[in-house]
This record gives sequence, structure tokens and C-alpha cells, in this order.
Amino acid sequence: MDPQALQSEALAAIASASSAPELDDARVKYLGRKSELKLALREVRDRETGMALNAVREAVEQAVEAREAALERAELDRTIAEDRVDVTLPGTPHPRGHLHLITQVRREVEDIFVGMGYEVVDGREVETTRYLFDALNMGPAHITRSPLHTLYVGGDTVLRTETSPAQIHTMEAKQPPIYMVSLGRTYRRDTADATHSPYFHQVEGLVVDRGITLADLKGTLLQLLRALFGQDRRARFTTDFFPFTEPSMQVAVSCFVCDGAGCSMCKHSGWIEIGGSGMVDPNVLRWVGYDPEEVSGFAFGWGLERMAILRHELPDIRNLWSGDLRFLRQF
Repeated sequence: MDPQALQSEALAAIASASSAPELDDARVKYLGRKSELKLALREVRDRETGMALNAVREAVEQAVEAREAALERAELDRTIAEDRVDVTLPGTPHPRGHLHLITQVRREVEDIFVGMGYEVVDGREVETTRYLFDALNMGPAHITRSPLHTLYVGGDTVLRTETSPAQIHTMEAKQPPIYMVSLGRTYRRDTADATHSPYFHQVEGLVVDRGITLADLKGTLLQLLRALFGQDRRARFTTDFFPFTEPSMQVAVSCFVCDGAGCSMCKHSGWIEIGGSGMVDPNVLRWVGYDPEEVSGFAFGWGLERMAILRHELPDIRNLWSGDLRFLRQF
């Protein structure tokens, strides 16, 4: 075997390799375990032949390394040229979510009352019967205490049916004057229909101060109605009964479907109830240690879902929680 001829042949094959697989084939052919060069090195018997063959091996190895580096640089240059990104082009838009309609209404109601000087108080979704029933003047035989109406967690622990307990906690924690609202989710054993849901959101308001009258309550609620529904929607205040207010009023707004003429949405009454209200019952004030001869107050509780369907003229409250993006993306 002529070492110089083998070296020239190997260097030519390596130089002509145009890809990593071709270079690897050349490396195996000339430097592999069964290559002519490696077999010759195993049979070396004299110093001169060994030095000549080792010189060929080193030259071939260096050529392989140099060619490998050259091929890597060429591949990198090709990738940069072909995959170059024009940074001046606009990016690919990705869809973004937005606040749920109920969250939008909740934040707007909060802003309305904060603008009137009210404090926003967070209540507890899991309550005790002491704060949900006893403190709100609901006697032992009141229908709300029934497991057919209220979801009991166990013993005297329940899921709140309204956000009113936040009023009791607030009055126990501080003395008048109190101007507060509490917003959050509530739970009842209701059958879902176009205007009812077993879980819904409420805004509960409470004012306790000297000289508070029913006129203050009506003016506050009218301000809220005008801010939410505009000047055209009519409001109706009718007497009602709630154990924690006396006197009590039910508030309704004109039906957005029939404008008061009567339809299936409003049960042919022309009006859709939005929530109750009234002057705080003296027994509730006494429960927290207030003197009803010194202070008075009003309270109200309205459903945020009702506000949403009345404001946007939605036919069914269940659409709010259906998860249908075609519906939710409209708001």
C-alpha cells in the first residue's frame, strides 16, 4: 500500500463530501476499524512505515474535522438565509379573552357606589345560620331555613342564599355611619329557568346613619337604575314584606320585550322584578347593639344576572353560564 496515494485519495473524497452523511461515509471508509489504513497500522513492523501511516491518519482526521466545520457553517448560512424573519412584518394576532358579562356589570355597580362614597365589603360564601337567619330577623319557622330552599353544608353551616350577612359583620365591626355594598355569589335550591338560577350574584347595600328615610332609599335606587338602564326604562316600587326590613319595597323595571304591554318574559305583568329593599328592621339594629331610636337605615339586595339581562335585553339568564363563546363574545 502506498501511504501517499491513500492520503491523496482520502483527502479528495473528504473534500468532495457535500453533506454530513457523505462525510461520515468517507470517515468510515478511510478511518473506520476495517479501513485499509487501520488494517495496515495493525500490521506495522518497522518504525518508518508506522510513522508514515500515522502521518496519513493525522492528515485524514484533520481534513475530516475541517470539512465538518465547513459543512456546519454552510448549513447555518443556508438556514439564516432561508429562514430569515422580516421583523417589520406585523405579528400573528392571537385571540384574547375578556371579562365575563357578570364581572363587567359587577365592576360597574361597584364604581357607581364608590362614586357615591360607599365602601365595598367582601362577604363569605359559606355562612352560619346565626348570620344568615338569626341576625336577619328570620324566625325558626321561616321558609328560608328549610333544606328545600337552602343548601346546608352541615349542622348550622350553609351556603349563603343572599349577601346580607356581610351587613351584619360590618355593623358588628364598626359604629355608624355605615355606607357599604357587598357583591358576590349566592346559592339557592331554585329550578333554572329564563329568569332564575340555583347560583347567581347579588349586590347588597346598607346605609345606617342618623335621619335616614325611605326617600333616601328610593333616591339611591333610582340613581342606580338610571346609571344602569338609562332614562327610558321605567321603575316601579311596590310594598312587600321581608323579615329584615320594615317597611319593605319590591323594585321592578319595565319589561324590555313588551315595554309593559305583557308577554311571556314578564309573565304578562309588564314588569320584571329586580330585587327587594326597605328600611332596616329595628330588631336587626338591636341585634348588633345599635339603638333604633338614635339611628336608622335602609338595605337592598339585587341580582347582577337580572341587571345584565335587563340591560342587554337577553331572553334567558341561562345563556350567561352556557359557555357558548358565540354568545359571550358579544359583550
